[in-house]
Amino acid sequence: MKKIFLLISVIAILMPASAGAKVVDSLIFDARGSFNQEIHEGTYTPRFRAEHLNFNIAGRIAPNVSYRVRQRLHIWGDAENPFKATDYLCLYWNVNPKLRLYAGKTAALIGGYEYYSPSIDVYFYSRFCSGLDQAYVFGVNMDWYFMENQSMMIQIANSPLSNGFKKELGYNLAWDGQFAKWWNTMWSVNFVEDSQGGMMNYLALGNHFVFGNVAVDLDFFNRAGIGQKRPLFTDYSIIGKLIWSISNWNLCGKFGYETNSQDNVNAEGKAYDRVIAPGTTSIYGGCGIEYFPLKNNRLRLHAIYFTDSSKKIHNVQIGLTFRFRVI
Repeated sequence: MKKIFLLISVIAILMPASAGAKVVDSLIFDARGSFNQEIHEGTYTPRFRAEHLNFNIAGRIAPNVSYRVRQRLHIWGDAENPFKATDYLCLYWNVNPKLRLYAGKTAALIGGYEYYSPSIDVYFYSRFCSGLDQAYVFGVNMDWYFMENQSMMIQIANSPLSNGFKKELGYNLAWDGQFAKWWNTMWSVNFVEDSQGGMMNYLALGNHFVFGNVAVDLDFFNRAGIGQKRPLFTDYSIIGKLIWSISNWNLCGKFGYETNSQDNVNAEGKAYDRVIAPGTTSIYGGCGIEYFPLKNNRLRLHAIYFTDSSKKIHNVQIGLTFRFRVI
């Protein structure tokens, strides 16, 4: 029944609201699969794996009102979070060239370029970004474009540390900016409530550098519970990524270091941070190659290797990503 409802919903969206009205500007399906070979504590496991199947819809229902939908077809919601498979379900109102208001489900406004990358383009995530209860949340947002290439964003939404529609909220302020043509930023300050009655503060500093055909991302996440004795540099993640583009090829590398001091517990001995446990130190990294035979992002082949010290795995993956545009 869910699949039938989804199909009917898509057909309904595609139908024009009135004669001559253009409701949908784009409808794109994308998918990724791979042959995955993993060695975990000496045990070798090979398998073919389908990893992503999404449809993406965007359109305009008035000159200054638009919408976006991104739905994952390979997972479904549940009673606790019926919209678990929905990343974006959002209505945007461009009030004027400097102000945009929007409401619905979008990414939680946490800075950092790994966090904001589409999941179909990420082969392995940090523990922090993959460990949140929900990376996409329902709420209200405001974007203020106060200068060219500079914007401030405010979001009040469900907390990423609480699954579904619960009472916990997140209060997020971000700056999407540019120091130079070769240096872009996605920085944020976040106060997010958790399901145990606590509140976490995140300071996220995402930096994107471009030097010719080489792109480098460097993200820093500092985490601290309200009341934590040492709020800086005791619970943090550092993530780096490099892509060197040569014709139809990308040579890629990525590393991460994540740690949380064992002292970051409250008076009752409970952890402030529920995503990265106290006493954790994790190092991960990998490298790979991507090939675009059509010289665009419609078709991508990849071969990657990565390892994770805390999970004690070595992984080799060969896969395929394709996107096809219906509209």
